[in-house]
Amino acid sequence: MRQLFCIFSSLRLTVLLLACSVLLVFWGTLAQVDLGIHEVQRRFFESFTIFLPVIPWHGHWLHFPFPGGYTIGTALLINLACAHFRYFCPSWKKIGIVLIHGGLAALIISGFLTSLLQVESQLWVSEGEKINYSESSRDNELVIIDTSNPEEDTVISIPLSLIKEPGVVEHAALPFQVESLAFFPNADLGLRSQNPNTPPTLATRGAGVKMDIAVMPKPVTYKDNEPNTATAYIKLTDADGEMGTWLVSNMIDERFPAQTFEHGGKTYRIALRFKRYYTPYWIELVDFNHDRYPGTNIPRNFSSQVRIVDPEASEERPVLISMNHPLRYGGLTYYQAAFANSDTTSILQVVKNPSWRLPYFAVLAIGLGLITHFAIHLITFLRKR
Repeated sequence: MRQLFCIFSSLRLTVLLLACSVLLVFWGTLAQVDLGIHEVQRRFFESFTIFLPVIPWHGHWLHFPFPGGYTIGTALLINLACAHFRYFCPSWKKIGIVLIHGGLAALIISGFLTSLLQVESQLWVSEGEKINYSESSRDNELVIIDTSNPEEDTVISIPLSLIKEPGVVEHAALPFQVESLAFFPNADLGLRSQNPNTPPTLATRGAGVKMDIAVMPKPVTYKDNEPNTATAYIKLTDADGEMGTWLVSNMIDERFPAQTFEHGGKTYRIALRFKRYYTPYWIELVDFNHDRYPGTNIPRNFSSQVRIVDPEASEERPVLISMNHPLRYGGLTYYQAAFANSDTTSILQVVKNPSWRLPYFAVLAIGLGLITHFAIHLITFLRKR
């Protein structure tokens, strides 16, 4: 145990881990050309092991394992803790070192918590419109919506992971079974009349039959500005037998007629869409401003004048969201990200990160530690003189 403790607390291990971090960032930066920033973050920094192409061999690359971000971060945290208890001598003169080490540990932990807990989405809202949800730009969900109640809809969300493979999904709120017949992580949709060589459709009801839509699978893309067109054939079955098969896709959205059906005296709608995150309050866009530098089209500032309508908290107040002034409300942070539709639609980046305060405390602790350590040594030096 003593030898193991010495290994984990050695300065050589610290240098080795920092060198691995530099190499990981270098390879991750190169990989962004093909994979995009989100996929690189998932593969390189939110993983324990990655396999890097290092040596070309007969037209192929030989891959070797390399520690991922989780492994390097965990090892650095252990190394920091062991080194602190090995070399630290209790003294009031070392209070700065304690703050620095504590801040570094908190900074590493905040990185883990952010990767595990942070959820990002986007809210598109036009002037005069109120919205109580945001949408993911990468994750999808299959939804069965009960629209029988004129006051509100009942949404049953089925995670995409349950329909990626053929199989039956049962839900207590549904009086029928949901079966995935085929799933395509990315595909082109077109009219069969223009693509006669495509396989026959599996759909028996809905837009897939009415519009005679052909599905043409294609490779998954990782570019940030090119979302994948997730598509699936979904069959519904009740105690009496098959109810039909629908073609669902995140491309068959509000621009298309809703795919509805009747069952047990209720009206349902089926759709595959980008995952939504609902809030108990509403965001209303009152006005969007897009300022440019005089005589140019270069953006100088763009901001959204919104109104928060929260019935549960009996709150209704105006808020200005601009590029450097986000809105924090209800555990979410709204950033002004972009705009569309001739400056009439505001695009807000919505971030949920319960640990967002921890990096600020960590940096503050490191700063106070550095100042304290420097001040103590400066006072000691001046006294000696």
